[in-house]
Amino acid sequence: MLFDKGWWLGTELGRKLPNGDEGWSLRSKNISKKLFVTVAILALGSGIGTYTVFAKADVAGPDPNLVIAFLYLNLTLMLVLGALVAYRLVRLWSRRRQGLAGAQLHTRLVLLFSVVAVIPTIVVAIFSVLLFDFGIRSWFSERIGTAVDASQLVAESYLEEHRQNIRGDALAMANDLNRDASVLNNRPKQLMKIIRAQASIRNLTEVVLFEGSGKVLARTGLSLTFDFEPFPETAFQRARAGEVATITSEVDRIRAIVRLDNFVDTYLYVGRFVDAEILAYIDTTKRAAAQYKDLEGKRFDIQITFALIFSIMALLLLFAAVWVGLNLATRLANPIGELMLASKRISNGDLTARVSAESELGELDMLGKAFNNMTHQLQGQREDLIAAHREEDSRRRFTEAVLSGVSAGVIGLDKTEIITLPNRSAAALLGLDINYMRNKALTEVVPEMSTLLDMAKLSKKVEVSYFNQVEALIELVRGDKHITLLTRITAEVSEKDINGFVVTFDDITELQSAQRVAAWGDVARRIAHEIKNPLTPIQLAAERLKRKYLPLINDEANLFETLTDTIVRQVEDIGGMVDEFSSFARMPSAVM
Repeated sequence: MLFDKGWWLGTELGRKLPNGDEGWSLRSKNISKKLFVTVAILALGSGIGTYTVFAKADVAGPDPNLVIAFLYLNLTLMLVLGALVAYRLVRLWSRRRQGLAGAQLHTRLVLLFSVVAVIPTIVVAIFSVLLFDFGIRSWFSERIGTAVDASQLVAESYLEEHRQNIRGDALAMANDLNRDASVLNNRPKQLMKIIRAQASIRNLTEVVLFEGSGKVLARTGLSLTFDFEPFPETAFQRARAGEVATITSEVDRIRAIVRLDNFVDTYLYVGRFVDAEILAYIDTTKRAAAQYKDLEGKRFDIQITFALIFSIMALLLLFAAVWVGLNLATRLANPIGELMLASKRISNGDLTARVSAESELGELDMLGKAFNNMTHQLQGQREDLIAAHREEDSRRRFTEAVLSGVSAGVIGLDKTEIITLPNRSAAALLGLDINYMRNKALTEVVPEMSTLLDMAKLSKKVEVSYFNQVEALIELVRGDKHITLLTRITAEVSEKDINGFVVTFDDITELQSAQRVAAWGDVARRIAHEIKNPLTPIQLAAERLKRKYLPLINDEANLFETLTDTIVRQVEDIGGMVDEFSSFARMPSAVM
C-alpha cells in the first residue's frame, strides 16, 4: 500500500504521456517498487546476519571472512538503495524545476520526513559509536590490562612455584644420591630402596634413575609414564649440560631431570602430580591473556571495522527511512497537488475539473469528495448564471431595440445612480455621445436633474406603489440654446430599498412656444370679437342717420353727409383691422 501511488503527481493527475511513455512509467514504477522491497528484505537479513556474526563470536572475535562477506553485502545493498533514493530525489528536483503543481509542497514534505528520519539515525549513530568507543576503552583500559597481566602472573607464579619446588627436590635427591654413589654403585636393591624412600619423603609421584643410553637403573611404582611420555630432547640436553630441566605436562604433572655427577652418565628423573583443573585454568588464563594482547593490538582495526559496518547499516536504515518518507510525502502531496491543479483549472474557467476521491487517507478522501461536490455546484450555478445572463441580455437587447424607436429620452440607472442604459434619443436631446454617458453618474452628466433625483430617492419613504414617480420641468442651457425638458424619474422600490431608477424626458420647447402662440391667438380673437361687436351698430346707426336726417337738413347737408360717411368709413377700416387681427389669431390652414 505504501508504494501504490507511483512516482509523482504527473501520473496521478491524469497526465497522458505520448507514444506509450505512460506504460513505460508504470512498468518503471513497479520495477523500482519490487527492487526496493527485495533490497529492503536483503538488508534486513544482512543486518540480522551481521548481528549474529558479532553476537556469537568467541573471545578471539568474529570470523574475518564472514565479516568481510557481510561488509561487502551491506555495502552493495547500501549502494543499490542509495541509487534508488537518488533516482527518486532527482525526479523530485526535476519536477520542482518544471514548476509542476504541488512540487514545492512535495519537496517540503520530503525534506520534513527526511529530517525526521535522519536526525534520530544520526543521533543513534553518534551515541552508538561513542558507546562502542567507550566500551573499547573500558575493555582495553589500564585496569583491565593490569588485571589480565596479574592473572597471567598469578598463573605463571603458581607453575613457577611448583617448578622451583620440584627443582629443589630433584637437586636435594641428586645430592643425596651423589653422596652415597660409592655405596650404591652395583647395588640395585639398595638403590631402589633409597629411591622409594626419597620419593615418599619428598612426595614425588614418580622417580626414575636411568643412563644416557635409556637404560633404567631404578624406578618407583608410579613411573610408568616415563615409557609413554618421553620428555623433550631440549630438556635432556639441558640436563646433560648440568642444569635442572623442568617440564610442565599438558595433563596433570610437573617433571624435572638432573644429571648425577658421581654416577657414570646417569640421570635422575622425578615427577609430581598437579591438580588438572588448576592446570586447565592456568592454560585458559594464558590463552585468554594472549588473545587479549592480540585484540589490544588489533584495537584500531576493530574500531574501524565496527564503525564501517555500523555506518553502512545506519545508511541502509537511513536510505530506507528516506524512501519511506518519499512515499509518505507522495501519498500526502498527490491529493493536494491534484487539488491545486484542479483549482488552477477552475480559476481558468474549466469547472469540469474533478479530483480522485480514492485516497488512502480518509481526511483527504473527504476533502476530494467535498471539492468535487463544490465544483459540481459551481458548474451548475455557472450554467444557471449563463442562462440567466443570456436571458437578461436578450431582454436588454429587446429593451434597447424598443427604446431606440422611442422619441423621448430614456435613461436607466442602478441603485447607485450610475447610468446603465441610455437610448439614442436621450443622447441626442442632451447633445452627448451615448458611449460617454454609460457608466457615469446622472448628476455628472446632467447636473440639472440632481434635485429631481433627490426627490425620487425620498419617495422610497412613502410606499405609494412598487414604482414611485416624480415629475418636473427642467431648463437646460447648452451653449446659446435653451431647452425645456419635461422630466419624470421613477424609483423602483422594494421593501423600502431602491433597486434602480428610470429617467424619461422629452423636449417640450416647441410645444411651449405653440401653446403661447395659441394663447395669444385666443386673446386676439377675444379682443377682435369685443371690438367688432359695437362696430356694426355704429355703422348701421350712421347709415340710418344719413338716410333719415340728410333730406331734412338744408343747411350744412354736405357737412352732415361728410360726417356720416366718415363714421361709416372709419368703422369699415376698423372692421378691416379687426378681420386682420382675427385672421392672425386663427391656426394656419392645413397644406394638402
